[in-house]
Amino acid sequence: MPQEPIDPAGLEFQRVSPSYAKVRLVGWGISALITWVVLATPVVLMLTGVWPGYPAWLAWGLLGIAVVADLARMAVIPRQVRAIGYAERDDDLLIRSGIMFQKVLVVPYGRMQYVDVAVGPVDRALGLCKVQLHTASTTAKAEIPGLPAAEGTRLRERLSARGEARLAGL
Repeated sequence: MPQEPIDPAGLEFQRVSPSYAKVRLVGWGISALITWVVLATPVVLMLTGVWPGYPAWLAWGLLGIAVVADLARMAVIPRQVRAIGYAERDDDLLIRSGIMFQKVLVVPYGRMQYVDVAVGPVDRALGLCKVQLHTASTTAKAEIPGLPAAEGTRLRERLSARGEARLAGL
């Protein structure tokens, strides 16, 4: 992953699986389909004569805007997935995400309460999982999506062990 201005110097981030883009595209496809059906309903009603007074330009315009916006979103998803990464350091875990609005989240091992591995149906089909880190903070959303299942299990065990070791030292 190329070094970005917010990345700590000399640190190599591990990328998530490129297959995670497929998971995100399935979610995008479902939401886009629902949006298109809702926005196409006035067009169909207008064309069949059920709703003759509805302005055609508005019906077609809204549907067109939704299609263009959704296709632009679809084009960005693979790049967003490439921007997700994580790095293990001696005392903490760093999670990086974002293209335009970049974020690096630092989770000290001693602050971790427990670590989850979650798998959805599309993730399972692709052999992926999501590692979720739970801390005392309710605002921090520390998760690493799109990991191969074996890596997710390894990371969960390693983070749990490091968290327990840091808590025992307090």
